[in-house]
Amino acid sequence: MLMSTAPAPAAPILSVRNLSKHYPLRAWWGGKASVFRAVEDVSFEIRPGETLGLVGESGSGKSTIGRAVTMLNPPTSGTVAFEGTDLAGLGAREMRRMRARIQTVFQDPYAALNPRMSAGDYVAEVFRLHRPAMGRGERRAAVAGLFERVGLDPRFMGRYPHQFSGGQRQRICIARAIALKPSFIVADEPIAALDVSIQAQVVNLLQDLQEELGLSYLFISHDLRMVRYLCHRVAVLWRGRIVELADSDQLYEDPRHPYTRRLLSAVPLPDPVAERARLAVAGAESFGEGRPGDLVAVAPGHWVADG
Repeated sequence: MLMSTAPAPAAPILSVRNLSKHYPLRAWWGGKASVFRAVEDVSFEIRPGETLGLVGESGSGKSTIGRAVTMLNPPTSGTVAFEGTDLAGLGAREMRRMRARIQTVFQDPYAALNPRMSAGDYVAEVFRLHRPAMGRGERRAAVAGLFERVGLDPRFMGRYPHQFSGGQRQRICIARAIALKPSFIVADEPIAALDVSIQAQVVNLLQDLQEELGLSYLFISHDLRMVRYLCHRVAVLWRGRIVELADSDQLYEDPRHPYTRRLLSAVPLPDPVAERARLAVAGAESFGEGRPGDLVAVAPGHWVADG
């Protein structure tokens, strides 16, 4: 499965440096209070028009990173620079204006939608908040155009979330995400809650929108085959730290970290003999139980944790 051609090198649209997110834990029965280190010292960049895939097992910190870089749940330490601006240094008003350029598509579209609002009103809400000068007729025309762009009939604008299928709900969420013409979208498991037959349609829609609008994505997913298809580069997350970062084809064809190889071994092969041999090798490998070390370059553009 071939991914799309990577964009030419350019100044990063998003630059994350030494990002950490800690959560305080309450002390019980006279014990000492402690801290849960969900994400620790994570750094990466995303260039204009690029998709960076973020993969790892549940609990590895993927969604925590997605919420931290959009300031929905600000990081404990580190910097998140978007188009050269440190988001942590912005006030509430400045961050609200910046959100027109940064959007999120969540895993569960039904939870993201407001069950008391029609689909059209849900999408139009962003115009009321960020474009208050728009008239009602202009908003309605803009929403109809967005519905058509994501493959929905504008006649459905008056329907409510429970009247749509899962794939249609996610298309509504995508329509709202692109309404203000952002340049960066965090797609947090956007296909995990969808039927397999619908997943490819949504991924193809995201890819088409990227080509048309010049979008950059942080694509968080468990589906390693979709990640390879959609993403230009992939970062593998384990225990809150990146253990491997490389171009998509390079990482899939030459994984260097044992955890990456174990993760890729979960993708079945059509050849049962090769499948058994690969699983035996992956299962025999061991790696440290502590947190991974720093990333070191093992090839041009290919970084692996040293521990």
